[in-house]
Amino acid sequence: MVFHLLRQEPDKIRDFGEAVIALTKNIRHCSECGAITDVDPCSVCTDPLRNRKLLCVVENEEDCVAMEQAGIFNGLYHVLGGRLSPLDDEDIPEESIERLRERAAAGGIEEIILATAPRIEGDLTAYAIQEALSGLPVKVSRLSYGLPVGGSIGFADRVTLHMAMEARKEMS
Repeated sequence: MVFHLLRQEPDKIRDFGEAVIALTKNIRHCSECGAITDVDPCSVCTDPLRNRKLLCVVENEEDCVAMEQAGIFNGLYHVLGGRLSPLDDEDIPEESIERLRERAAAGGIEEIILATAPRIEGDLTAYAIQEALSGLPVKVSRLSYGLPVGGSIGFADRVTLHMAMEARKEMS
C-alpha cells in the first residue's frame, strides 16, 4: 500500500489522509449493539424489518460485518468487544456483559445465539456468556461447527471431525 501511495499525486495522498482523520472523528460504537457506525443507533438496530426476538452475540466488529455480508442472519447483534483468553490476558469487558444481560432481561428477546470463534477462546467466551445469562428467561444457543461445505473428510483434522460428529443432526 505504501508503494501505491508513493506513486500518487500529492493531492490524492492529502485527500486520503483527510479521509482517515475524518474516519476517526465520525466512526463510533452503536450505543445499543456495540458495532461500529457513523450514526447512533446503527442502521441494523433501527431497521424495523429485523427480527427483534433474535440476538446474535459476536466477539468483535469484524464478526458482525462478516455475518451481515453472508446475509444469513436477520436479527439484532451484540458485539462483546473482546473474548476470554487467560493465556493472552484478555477478558470480556464487564460493561458489555452487563449491557447484554440488560437487553436479555428487558424482554422481547427469545433466543441469544452465541457466534464465538470455533477455538478454545471462543469456547471459554461462550461458556462465560452462558453463565452470565443464567437465570434469565431466554434460550441460549451456539453456532455449530464442523466440516466446511465442499470440504473433504480426508483433509479434515481430528478436532474438526470430532466437532462435526458432535454437531450432527437427524436427517428427515
